[in-house]
Amino acid sequence: MITLILGRKGSGKTKKLMAMCNAAVEQSKGNVVFIEKDNTLTYDLSHKARLVAAEDYMIKGFDALYGYIAGMCAGNYDITDIFVDSVLKIGGSDLEELANFVEKLGKLNTRIVMSISAAKEDIPARVADLAEEI
Repeated sequence: MITLILGRKGSGKTKKLMAMCNAAVEQSKGNVVFIEKDNTLTYDLSHKARLVAAEDYMIKGFDALYGYIAGMCAGNYDITDIFVDSVLKIGGSDLEELANFVEKLGKLNTRIVMSISAAKEDIPARVADLAEEI
């Protein structure tokens, strides 16, 4: 299941994503992963969530991000939830590539929630039904 949290910069997407992650940690019977661009949220998330800084693993572009997420899922079947903050900062600004990325992620058997700095009308229609605007 894929969910896209949309909104303009400063609209509260990261705060909502963190709250969802902390709630998932309490409910999950497996592992919860939070991916962000850098290490800014180290002290804001539950210590039970696995925090990954994309910069630490040189993840740049949607293909690299997909490979990283798919590799994590392949290596750990206990991952129940993955949260990705600021997807466009990690993957790039091409919204068609974002849509391709989201469609590939949909084949993984994991709940994935991502924050995207864009309005619902800006993203491709084929993934707009997955979007929740703030």
